[in-house]
Amino acid sequence: MPSVMSQRPRPGEYNPHFERYVARVPETDILAVLERQAEDVRSALAAVSEERGAFRYEPGKWSIREVLGHVIDAERVFGYRALCIARGDSTPLPGFEENDYAANAGADRASVASLVEEFRTLRRSNLLLLKRLDEAAWPRLGTANGHPTSARALAFIMAGHVRHHLAVLQARYGVQSA
Repeated sequence: MPSVMSQRPRPGEYNPHFERYVARVPETDILAVLERQAEDVRSALAAVSEERGAFRYEPGKWSIREVLGHVIDAERVFGYRALCIARGDSTPLPGFEENDYAANAGADRASVASLVEEFRTLRRSNLLLLKRLDEAAWPRLGTANGHPTSARALAFIMAGHVRHHLAVLQARYGVQSA
């Protein structure tokens, strides 16, 4: 029987809104996917100059730095949710308004390189947490933003969220992986 950790999350383990992220991760070794993504982000942003980091493909849209700041904020939120749920905390966890976070994050005051390093450090921290979870913690359910959510689903959501935004950076901002 495969490990609980190597099983994909099932419907009912996450908010249906996040299916678009879970669907971007066909792999079952989620820890390997999460580990590779730190390099994927570094590679994709390596050629983005500080000047280019301020680029917005349309007025009112986030800059490249703000997209990366959003990815960092979401990684923090998803990681915290995974921690709480894995530890059996039954406190309902709130949602977060991504546009409010982005407006107050100050990502456009940071360098692209520092944002990439922040993401890589944060991802490493989340990976260390996830690698230490036991079999019982992965499918454990808590409540996040009013929906049942498992730690396993959050790992897939983290990976899918990064893949989504890397695809947006490529399609809308012209960011190409090195």
